[in-house]
Amino acid sequence: MADDPLLQPYRLKHLTLRNRIMSTAHEPAYSEDGLPKERYRLYHAEKAKGGIALTMTAGSAIVSRDSPAAFGNLHAYKDEIVPWLRELADACHEHGTAVMMQITHLGRRTNWNKADWLPVLAPSPIREPAHRSFPKTAEDWDLDRIVADYADTAERMRAGGLDGIEIEAYGHLLDGFWSPATNLRADEYNGSLDNRLRFTWRVLDAIRARVGPDFIVGLRMVADEDWDKGLTREEGVEIARRLVASGQVDFLNLIRGHIETDAALAEVIPIQGMRSAPHLDFCGEVRAETKFPILHAARIADVATARHAIAEGKLDMVGMTRAHIADPHIVRKISEGREDEIRPCVGATYCLDRIYEGHEALCIHNPATGRERSMPHVITRADGPPRRVVVIGAGPAGLEAARVSAGRGHAVTLLEAAPEAGGQVRLASRLPRRRELIGIVDWRVAMCERAGVDMRFNSYAEAADVLALEPDVVIIATGGLPNTGIVEGAELAVSTWDILAGDVKPAGRVLVYDDNAAHPGLTAAEAIADAGCSVEIVTPERFFAADIGGLNHVAYARAFDRHGVRITINKRVLGVRRSGNALVAAIGSDYGERVDEREVDMLVVEHGTLPLDDLYFDLRPLSRNGGEVDHAALIDVRPQAATRNPDGRFQLFRIGDAVASRNVHAAIYDALRLCVAV
Repeated sequence: MADDPLLQPYRLKHLTLRNRIMSTAHEPAYSEDGLPKERYRLYHAEKAKGGIALTMTAGSAIVSRDSPAAFGNLHAYKDEIVPWLRELADACHEHGTAVMMQITHLGRRTNWNKADWLPVLAPSPIREPAHRSFPKTAEDWDLDRIVADYADTAERMRAGGLDGIEIEAYGHLLDGFWSPATNLRADEYNGSLDNRLRFTWRVLDAIRARVGPDFIVGLRMVADEDWDKGLTREEGVEIARRLVASGQVDFLNLIRGHIETDAALAEVIPIQGMRSAPHLDFCGEVRAETKFPILHAARIADVATARHAIAEGKLDMVGMTRAHIADPHIVRKISEGREDEIRPCVGATYCLDRIYEGHEALCIHNPATGRERSMPHVITRADGPPRRVVVIGAGPAGLEAARVSAGRGHAVTLLEAAPEAGGQVRLASRLPRRRELIGIVDWRVAMCERAGVDMRFNSYAEAADVLALEPDVVIIATGGLPNTGIVEGAELAVSTWDILAGDVKPAGRVLVYDDNAAHPGLTAAEAIADAGCSVEIVTPERFFAADIGGLNHVAYARAFDRHGVRITINKRVLGVRRSGNALVAAIGSDYGERVDEREVDMLVVEHGTLPLDDLYFDLRPLSRNGGEVDHAALIDVRPQAATRNPDGRFQLFRIGDAVASRNVHAAIYDALRLCVAV
């Protein structure tokens, strides 16, 4: 490991970073009252425990009151933030990790109808489509005030014990002056590059005057908007050169692209099915031209790519941000020779899509992230005697239950009716663009094998099979089966499972009735369109794909646009009947009595699943707890102790879709918080 490029220290000004891996700034929306309290601190401290060199907090902390939080941003304009910063910095420093914070004025990238209801402002009154606010043109007194706000904020960051700050110039106010797409001013802040940088110099000068030359100050900047309307590569690199020559900044964190729409943002922050590290070579070119410390992150999800970035001199520090949401202990596992145990980032981008939809960041398959107060990232052995645990079903819930139970030191037997593990995740991963999802399954299978779980495939379990194993705990993770019966004449329809499993080959005109508005219906629709069929998606939702976040929406929308898929909202498929060799679907809505008909060759219905729970109910009378779950104990991560039948031979629980139709994260979280207390 001594020769591993990723594990070499790096000196940034006076600060020695213990290796070359960092987590770049992002806002997980764990703040409370705009402050980085316990949940926020524990999230970053976990990465510090895991060996990361630098954790960049906030994405971004806001410097002014007229830059209201867009997605849980920290309120860096408040003096109250300082003691919380000290706690966070101390917690990370204790483990040898440096801490910085990204600060910004969001400019037009927020909304006016929240917080103090102040007008959104920008260099020019050009609306950002993503946040939809019409900004006012920033006046001279606005700029004076904001410059002072930046300086005040920088002073708070230094007082909070941070190692430095990063100023955001990437779709926000600062770089709004740089770009021809967003700066239409007719004053001294537009025209030449000197003029467009005028506000930037004012901000940097004010910050340096306040914090002095020794505090680390960097810039996360767009060096090429990759857009015919925006900042060119030539001008972006020239801005980088000027920043370097100024001596005002200590590092550059490079971005390529623009972010005012979901489609544009997806090119900057690629998801599964898109290119790995698409901007890495560009960053290497800028590093070569500027001879300056360069940081970067954009879908660098695996250690091999990160190692290449450092070994080839493309970056000085490599950001593995989403990868650390999946596994905050990446560096520790590398240094201990356990690289093959790293929980993979599968590119699902559940984390970011939740943020952009107004929720907190959660990893699709690491439910401990963001829940460090109650959920462990490392499973430890139970204090009591080992127990015999039988898990039925090897989907994500069952695999997690087996992994965690084995980690607790219990003897685990896993029974799965299919010839291989995976459940619905395996189905979803059959769409080529989403094949990375299988990492959720493969990692758990490998961890179960390593822990000695007795995995038995092609084993359809009945009550007698379970009882023969003399279990102490039985966990039913049998999932569910497609619920297509919501449509009259449903026997003529097929399910999304039929399509994804390849049991039914789509042909001709296909109507997909998506009364779920989540991934299954859209994944099936994309597969059908890819097969060359004519596709219409009908949904009763008032907007399309209600449970799909913006970044994942982009990939579906591109596929549907490419294939000419018709999308109909606010409509329900009421029934279907046969007409010769075709089907006729009756389509109504919640808003009137009108019923239209569509003649199609195939109707695909997606309405979630119904629990496959026969085994659970067969075992209930024999169990000690009758299947009861003490919710208070579950939430508090205490052992389950309910007793409804004192003569029962075992405890019985069901998890995941065997309870109700939900998603991958919910299934895995069910398993973790139940089994970590067994």
